[in-house]
Amino acid sequence: MEGLEMKAICIQEPGKVEIQDIEKPVRKPGEALLKMLYGGICGSDLGSYRGANAYVSYPRIPGHELAAEIVEIDDNDRGLKPGMIVTCNPYFNCGTCYSCRRGLVNACTDNQTMGVQREGGFAEYITMPIERIYDGKGLPAKTLALIEPFCISYHGVSRANVQKGERVLVVGAGTIGVLAAVAAKAKGAEVTICDVAEDKLNYAYETFGLNHKLLNSSPEAFEKGVSELTGGDGFDVTIEAVGLPNTFQNCIDAVCFGGRVVLIGVSKRNIDDFFFTIIQKKELNVFGSRNAMKKDFLELIDLVKAGGVDLEKIVTNTYKMKDAPKAFEEFSQNAGKMLKVVIDFT
Repeated sequence: MEGLEMKAICIQEPGKVEIQDIEKPVRKPGEALLKMLYGGICGSDLGSYRGANAYVSYPRIPGHELAAEIVEIDDNDRGLKPGMIVTCNPYFNCGTCYSCRRGLVNACTDNQTMGVQREGGFAEYITMPIERIYDGKGLPAKTLALIEPFCISYHGVSRANVQKGERVLVVGAGTIGVLAAVAAKAKGAEVTICDVAEDKLNYAYETFGLNHKLLNSSPEAFEKGVSELTGGDGFDVTIEAVGLPNTFQNCIDAVCFGGRVVLIGVSKRNIDDFFFTIIQKKELNVFGSRNAMKKDFLELIDLVKAGGVDLEKIVTNTYKMKDAPKAFEEFSQNAGKMLKVVIDFT
């Protein structure tokens, strides 16, 4: 197969996406050749398109929310065979740093996420190490492309150890925020979703049956909403899923004394004049949440397979591969109304 060409989606520079002809990959021992079926445009992909991703370099093939069909694979002890529809773990860890040696592979100090620090999966074919491929257990390909973002959200909720009956505020009604709300609800929490975009907020609240919604139209409206929803106590857990200084401050302000704050959002910006003593005053537990673990993928495939969540409800727009430049442009222009955007490679 050497020398054969295939098409790939490439972000040449901020604001410029092209369909390119590149060399089709040849798998190495221990790898599988996969034919891409569906891929989700992540917030980090959109950030790369906008020039706002803290970690990306250009040009870059984006994409790490993947569903694919196995084309070629060696005999293995995982039961993976040609023709199976699978998803993949896209976070490549070094295996030798202190984090990796302790099993915290998602926090590898030299992490390389597909589509960010290394080439992504938005191509007709990709190769993946066999140990990073997970059996989709019969789930539809489009659903499997949504497992990875669900893992990001689920990992953050797990970091906070959300308990049944606790009040949880998720700031951000994008894909990661909505799925964090869904994960918290699945754990029995009373969940409030918050955003500045009313259309997206209403869609998330109604579609996924969340307990409450809070339109963050002004600092006064936010403060009033938090007080009314918690009887003045504050939320047990607040989850930041935007990546802005003001939304992090929202989470600090809205959490109760002795509460937990989880930061999932990624930003290039600093937070100025932060009154850090509030962490001491409230005795807060503040958690960073990065990537996800193998266990997150396996648990969520089983959860979705059991009918616990209809992930495809989060998809608002689907584009064919040839229309990827249009997909990125329209998503960037309408991010307040579009939730999950998926590329169809079939």
